Order: sequence, then structure tokens, then C-alpha cells
Amino acid sequence: MLRRLSDYAWRLLVVAAAGYLVLMVLGRFHLITLAGFLALVITSVVRPLVDLAARGLPRPLAVLVGLAVAILVPAGLLALIGESIADDVSRVAKEFQGGLDRLEKLLEGPPFRLDPSTFDDLQRKVADFVAEHRSALISTAVSGAGRVVEIATGGALALFMSVFFLHSGERMWQWLAFQLPPAARDHLDRGGRAGWRTFAGYTRGIFIVAATNAIMVGISLFFLGVPLALPLTVLEFFASFVPLVGSPIAMLVASLVALAARGPVIAIVVLLLIVVIGQIEGHLLHPLVMSWAVSLHPVVVAVSVLAGSIAAGVIGAVVAVPAVSVVWSVYTELRRPRPTPHRPALPRPSP
Repeated sequence: MLRRLSDYAWRLLVVAAAGYLVLMVLGRFHLITLAGFLALVITSVVRPLVDLAARGLPRPLAVLVGLAVAILVPAGLLALIGESIADDVSRVAKEFQGGLDRLEKLLEGPPFRLDPSTFDDLQRKVADFVAEHRSALISTAVSGAGRVVEIATGGALALFMSVFFLHSGERMWQWLAFQLPPAARDHLDRGGRAGWRTFAGYTRGIFIVAATNAIMVGISLFFLGVPLALPLTVLEFFASFVPLVGSPIAMLVASLVALAARGPVIAIVVLLLIVVIGQIEGHLLHPLVMSWAVSLHPVVVAVSVLAGSIAAGVIGAVVAVPAVSVVWSVYTELRRPRPTPHRPALPRPSP
């Protein structure tokens, strides 16, 4: 018994050490890692459109069409958001000021009965903080500009990689498989294809879930008369990529906007939307949409999101769940026996 436990113990230590080294290398080259992850996301989302277009077009032209759609749709949406904000900025500013005044009066009355001077002291402290830390804020803004350049570089690299993944991803995978000995080739092929199916299924599923959440939020905010409904809808879309916590945080931001612009009643209604949309997402969307991906227990999802956020912030929280899903899918696939005893060999990749 002790010998068996010791065998498992040193194997687990070797696996943990190898995993730690892999994470260290990926963290050291984080820009390339994030670009590769984004390229895989783009490939998984755009590939069905490219395969459909390739039925009537040459493959290079189909890749061009798919990427053009993937770029132009978000660009047009961002342009629409910018135009919406520019048109409503004066009206929204007045509504926010009126909403803040109403909020101050509400807090000054029962049951809160806050001293009116509290708000003046708070405004003065904010102004003093900005004046004292002006140089730090300027340096933060400058470093933020550098971060924008880094993000743009990573995005260009991801787009460059996704072109080749969409055009000749199968041949690239076959070339990689043939670099290993024949004994390990089949395991790599089975595990890699299982991992890709899980990753693609999860990515497409989370896109559908995020889009559905955003549509429900956008329609609700529009009929409630909450300003900045379109930007808040886009915020809900991107926040839904962080499981469990992303969507509620975005809805809390929307409720604060509703509180300042429309009053406490509308803000409470927006808060109730968190419960309604959470129930629809948890009991309807995820079971239906994620049926082709590996299902993880909610505890595993929560621990993965927390561990990813501790390790790499928001990006880690986004990447954690698909990474754990892929690892579990590969492990499950390799534990199964071979589907047939005479499985055909992989075709040799063309030079």
C-alpha cells in the first residue's frame, strides 16, 4: 500500500513540476501566449463560416471573407457605440447630475439622515486626491498608452496566426504529429482532437451565451429608459466571458447608472434582472448550448475562475475554465480504449 502511494506521489510531483515549468514559460512570454490563445478563439468562431464559404470559393478567399466579417462586425458595433455616446453625452450628463441630486436628497432623508456636509467633504477629498496624485495619474495614463500598443501588437499577431490556422490548420497539426515517434503519434492525435473539440465547443457556446445575455439586457435597459443602454449591453457581452461573476458585475454597473439617471425604483428593477438572467443562463442556456463541450461541476468552475484571477487577473479568469475543460477532455479521451483495433494511420503531411 505504501509503495503504491509513493509511486503515485512521485508521479504527481513530476506532473506538478512540469506544469509549473510550463506556466512559467507561458508567463514569461505572455504576449505570445495571449496572441496564440486569441488566435485559437478566432479560429474556433470563424472556422464554421470559412468552411461554409469554402464550398463555393477557394480556401484563401473563404478565409479572407471569414476574417473580414469577424473584423468588420465588431468595428461597426464600436463605431455605433461611439456615435451613440457622442449624441447623448450632454443629455446623459444632465440626467446623471439630476440623479445624483436626487440620490443626495434620498440619503439625507429617513432612514439614512446623512449630514449634507458629508457630500461636500467627499467631493473636496476627491479633488484633493486628484491634485496630490496628479503626477502618478499622468504616469499611469502613459503606461496605459504603452499597454494599448502592446495589446495592438498582440492582436496583430493573433490575426496573423489565425490566418494560417484557418487556411491550413489540419496540415500544421499533421506535421506536428509526425515529429513524434509512431508509438506516441496516436495518443497525440486523439488527445489533441478531443481538446480542440472541447475548446471550440466551449468558445462557440460562450459566445452564444454572451450574445443572448447581452440581447436580454439591452432590450430590458431600452424599455426601462436607462441611458447608455448600448454601451452597457456591450459591457454585458464581454463580461459574460468571465463565468459566474462577470455578468452580475456588469449588471451592477448598469444598476448604478440606472440609480443615478432614473432613480432607485428602476435601479431595483435592474438588480432583479441579475437574478432573472442568472436563472435563465444557469438552467436553460448553459445546459442547451454547452452540451457539446465538457461539463464541469460548478465548484470546479468557481475554483478555476478564482485560481485564474489570482494567477493572472481578469485574463486568467477568462482562460481558466476553457483550459481546465481541455485538460479534462484530453485526460478522459486518453483513458478510453482505442475505438478500433485497426485505426488508419495519419496521412503523411505534404511538404
